[in-house]
Amino acid sequence: MAPTTWRPRLDPGTAPVLVVLAVLLVALAWAGPAYSEPAGWLALIKRAAPLVILAIGQYFVIVSGGFDLSVGSLVTAEVVIAARLIDGQESATVWVMLLLVGLGALVGLVNGLITTRLLVPSFIVTLGMLLVLDGAVFLWSGGAPRGALSEAFRTLGRKGADLPLIGTLPWSVVLLLAILVGAVVFMRSGTGRTLVAIGDNEAAVHLAGGRVALLKLLAFVLSGVLAAVAAMVLGGFAGVSAQVGQGLEFRAITAVVLGGVLLGGGRGSVVAAAAGALSLEALFSLLNLLGVSGSLESAVQGVIIILAVAYASLGSGLRLRGRGGAASASPAPQ
Repeated sequence: MAPTTWRPRLDPGTAPVLVVLAVLLVALAWAGPAYSEPAGWLALIKRAAPLVILAIGQYFVIVSGGFDLSVGSLVTAEVVIAARLIDGQESATVWVMLLLVGLGALVGLVNGLITTRLLVPSFIVTLGMLLVLDGAVFLWSGGAPRGALSEAFRTLGRKGADLPLIGTLPWSVVLLLAILVGAVVFMRSGTGRTLVAIGDNEAAVHLAGGRVALLKLLAFVLSGVLAAVAAMVLGGFAGVSAQVGQGLEFRAITAVVLGGVLLGGGRGSVVAAAAGALSLEALFSLLNLLGVSGSLESAVQGVIIILAVAYASLGSGLRLRGRGGAASASPAPQ
């Protein structure tokens, strides 16, 4: 028997967003000379890294049938907390970063427990958490964050390794690639496949003995942890602000939808979600190069969500009609 070899393959629905991404990258190279060199592409991925990391976390929740609207406020809270606790001290960097990851996991745990144990819709739970975090940040900072991030903390978002040919490889890009590979391996495992199945038919997974509540809880915890990682990257890149994470939750959802992930769960690829986030960043960079006002970004996100959901609904309707036609054409059982 010939030995089996592993071959990389794309999940269904990934190709369209990769085509969109390729078109946007070509348009960027045409509109901006900087994007005709490796340094320009790395700079784009560096800017997109926080959003891509958030989108991967959001993917886990959405593909299992939920929403996480709290990640933008969590990013803001983590950056403000980091600046206040570190206050420019290099020695405080490591333990504060560990604290931020723990806080992200805790917020995800609370969201998941309320959703799975009290059966409150995740949209309501995470919207409430968004408001709680926003209020807590404002109460603690008075609207003007205090303290400063250390240089070690900023390394993840600002610095990189010098390599021949491509120049500086940002550490945020390395981290992003590691997270993406880990997410792909996880989704190819039995646990990841069960997570998708929960979004498709939660009752069937429960009847088959699947641990539905535990896996949905895991999805929220992963989303919170990745929001903490995104905050560390974004804080190092953009600095401290009380609005640093504003609107990121909607950008992450837009990116996931653009990647073809079905709202309500049950279908979608984590690679496509990441490509959707990168496509969104490439689109906004292109609009900026073309002189389009940045105030239109929200409108563009809204149009993307509407068109992507409409496209997904149309595709689902065609598949259902196809199955119905096949069923009606088959002979009745004797």
